[in-house]
Amino acid sequence: MDEKQLVSQALSAALDGNLGAEQITAMIEKPKSSDLGDLAFPAFQLAKTLRKAPQAIAAEIAEKIDTTGFEKVIAVGPYVNFFLDKNATASAVIKNVLTEGAQYGAENIGQGGNVPVDMSAPNIAKPFSIGHLRSTVIGDSIAKIYEKLGYQPIKINHLGDWGKQFGLLITAYKKYGDEATITANPIDELLKLYVQINAEAKEDPAVDEEGREWFLKMEQGDEEALRIWKWFSDVSLIEFNRIYDKLGVSFDHYMGESFYSDKMDAIVDDLESKNLLHESKGALIVDLEKYNLNPALIKKTDGATLYITRDLATAVYRKNTFNFVKSLYVVGGEQANHFKQLKAVLKEEGYDWSDDMTHIQFGMVTQGGKKFSTRKGHVVKLEMALDEAVERAEKQIEEKNPNLANKEEVAQQVGVGAVKFYDLKTDRNNGYDFDLDEMVSFEGETGPYVQYAHARIQSILRKANRPVDLENLSITVSDAEAWEIVKFLKEFPNIVKRAADNYEPSVIAKYAISLAQAFNKYYAHVRILEDNAELDSRLALISATAIVLKEALRLLGVAAPENM
Repeated sequence: MDEKQLVSQALSAALDGNLGAEQITAMIEKPKSSDLGDLAFPAFQLAKTLRKAPQAIAAEIAEKIDTTGFEKVIAVGPYVNFFLDKNATASAVIKNVLTEGAQYGAENIGQGGNVPVDMSAPNIAKPFSIGHLRSTVIGDSIAKIYEKLGYQPIKINHLGDWGKQFGLLITAYKKYGDEATITANPIDELLKLYVQINAEAKEDPAVDEEGREWFLKMEQGDEEALRIWKWFSDVSLIEFNRIYDKLGVSFDHYMGESFYSDKMDAIVDDLESKNLLHESKGALIVDLEKYNLNPALIKKTDGATLYITRDLATAVYRKNTFNFVKSLYVVGGEQANHFKQLKAVLKEEGYDWSDDMTHIQFGMVTQGGKKFSTRKGHVVKLEMALDEAVERAEKQIEEKNPNLANKEEVAQQVGVGAVKFYDLKTDRNNGYDFDLDEMVSFEGETGPYVQYAHARIQSILRKANRPVDLENLSITVSDAEAWEIVKFLKEFPNIVKRAADNYEPSVIAKYAISLAQAFNKYYAHVRILEDNAELDSRLALISATAIVLKEALRLLGVAAPENM
């Protein structure tokens, strides 16, 4: 029974049916300070029914409460404040954590249901920049969180490998490109061509038209167009996979936009057969006025398809292939309108499963307050940023622990983990400024701070060299700092569920920071290794803390080194 249920049960018996169990549970609060108890019940709502002042009602309830399972129950003004039996609660929580290990907080809510996660999706022939980080790490973390709750995530890299921009790039290659130069340094050379041709197309409509024509050739299966496009794609994937390896992110499928190029006619036919397509200025549209949305442009006047046509084909393919219970799209907030249109068109087609599709949007990463733009050539490569983060981590490890045996491996875990953690601790709807100094700091609300707390616990446990006896474990909570840790550990399963419900890894990252802070406060106040009757109790507490810290970091895709 969780603590809210315990309080609700005690209140139900004392309230003589004046409120239902669900109402009582909904009203239970957490006091701002633990000095006021662990949970509180406000008596205001009963004042009208009982015709008494809330203070008097609270005092009467406190008198009637059966205090079994509580240290004490007292009335404080209009509130009934409940103090849990600290030793009993701590013993139950810590036994749970130590018994279940990394499985603590796992549930089978999803019952194996498939959840495709559309994530990362960089554009081929362009550098993998810092701008691609958010979709990659948010998607990876959400997949891990959903897996912990019993779902079957399917991570899909929906590569940007189709569209007019590739027609423009082929135009640039035909005009200025050199095969040997591109082969020697593919991404940088293709970026130069891309920036140059975009600048030209802006000034000269004929260049833009030439790009359109090359893309149309791609769509029509032109051999030369597809050969050049395939080459761009192959060299890009080599670059991307190296970066994914550094990030520790993998995929179940690489299905780029091109995968759906032969599946779009069926979508257009389906829309036509359902009388949903209308002609507008030579183009084909679906009217979405009843959804308060602009018309969805399905086919241009020249017969070329658009993003939405491909995304409709993608959605139908994923439903038919995976029979998903949820389908998640981790894509920037600027695409919000596109996804509203996508779901509305599917709804018009009679596909009610479109309700199970969710656009998980996120804010932008900037640098020095400026937006990244590949088109304008303002790009910071993610690989360079990760390498620099690792260098900075290594310097700090050298200062703190020069004799560490596996310095390079730990520096990788700390540097890359710092970048990922900083991104994931930011509420996903907010953006942030990319600042390596702040990210890789061992102090403050950072990944290295949490990793260091975990490593410190491992060091203490190695020194103690004393296994925890689970059979005879009885926890004594003799200080406020230990009780704070117990409350955090107890909350972890709810934190996982909240992160899943809100598609919000920052819930777990912020929790990990708070738990690390609670441990460090405990470490500063308590002599953990003092050989007395409570030694086993203290070692059990910090062992459980290490397990939960490591699991919280794992759900964020961040390693937890044993030494730092």
